[in-house]
Amino acid sequence: MPRVLFETATLETLDPATTGAVWRLAEPGRQVDANVVRIPPERSVDPHTEQDLDVLLLVVARDGTMVTSEGTCPLSEGSLAWLPHGSTRGLVAGKRGMAYLTIHRRCPGMRIQPASGSRDPAALTMVGLACAPQSARDPGPRQQRAYSRPWAVTVIAS
Repeated sequence: MPRVLFETATLETLDPATTGAVWRLAEPGRQVDANVVRIPPERSVDPHTEQDLDVLLLVVARDGTMVTSEGTCPLSEGSLAWLPHGSTRGLVAGKRGMAYLTIHRRCPGMRIQPASGSRDPAALTMVGLACAPQSARDPGPRQQRAYSRPWAVTVIAS
């Protein structure tokens, strides 16, 4: 049943130290995954290459910069970015931080957890199963592979 799932005004009521995914689409039977992610001021998500998923990214609060293999691109509230699979991308929050919504094909089993082995106790790692694209030689069901990618989203100590 259609309904409102998240109000972006909620972002202003969160503790300033709150970072990472602050909302996730969790509806049973869904075909897409979506997250609202918050990055503290002047912190970043390190550049990485997503091999399997096309992602739409909508800035819902504040501003920042997208870092790609082609250079940088400013993002402001309301900016909608297309992140095609195979592209390298990273994010740097502006002086007031940044929050954004991502939407992509559903990949069961993905989760964000504290990074193991990191010197920064607030560093996050995305782990789980990634959806591998169907190959032309294998018309069967999509395969899944395990992966782990460090993210440089950190909490600013107050």
